Amino acid sequence: MKDKVIEVLDKVRPALQRDGGDVKLIDVTEDGIVKVELQGSCSGCPFSQMTVKNLIETELKNNIPEVKEVIGV
Repeated sequence: MKDKVIEVLDKVRPALQRDGGDVKLIDVTEDGIVKVELQGSCSGCPFSQMTVKNLIETELKNNIPEVKEVIGV
């Protein structure tokens, strides 16, 4: 599943990079929890948790049914 997560993150990465940010995959657990770290300007943005849930989690869940939750660390 980790390879699939990386593929989806590579698809959302350009949207983050346009705003001076990026995303780093930290972990994918066996029970479907994905841990990511926002980087660059996204890391200090007051909307970072919305980005994690509304953009990253939505895309991962839409493409990988096994993903249960995405957590920003």
